[in-house]
Amino acid sequence: MLRLRPYRRSDAEAVIRWIKSEREFRYWCADRFESYPITAYDLNEQYDDLEASGGEIYHFTAYDESGIVGHINIRFPEPDNFDTVRLGYVIIDDSRRGQGLGKEMIKLALEYSFGIMKAKKVTIGVFAENKAALRCYLSAGFRDTGVSEKFRFNDEEWNCMELEINK
Repeated sequence: MLRLRPYRRSDAEAVIRWIKSEREFRYWCADRFESYPITAYDLNEQYDDLEASGGEIYHFTAYDESGIVGHINIRFPEPDNFDTVRLGYVIIDDSRRGQGLGKEMIKLALEYSFGIMKAKKVTIGVFAENKAALRCYLSAGFRDTGVSEKFRFNDEEWNCMELEINK
């Protein structure tokens, strides 16, 4: 059974270890970090900076009986709008992918968003090229809003889709 707990700084080592290529890295964080690879220090420093800037963001770690298996953030994307939250930095241990853990973690994040945070809508961005993540989010109940933006990765142009789910 999967559970969520608050992220701990020591979780960063595992989270960055699950990213095996720059493509996976950009699927995970887009352009939120300047270069690849990053260190655990880099991840924690970014989280410290977000907290210091007053951003309403909550970091979670998913775990089961085997240990930590995933990571996700939940944030308010607009100041003073508490009706909408956004999920981000969604990642599952690469050795455990394909077992339904991503969908289970998303469901837990939705329960938290709607139940604890009292959101009316939850959004998430996903690259259309990241087929596994897109399938995961759609199977969890998200729907394509039709809004998208382009993202450059090396010589490729990716389509970042906006998905949402309403309470």
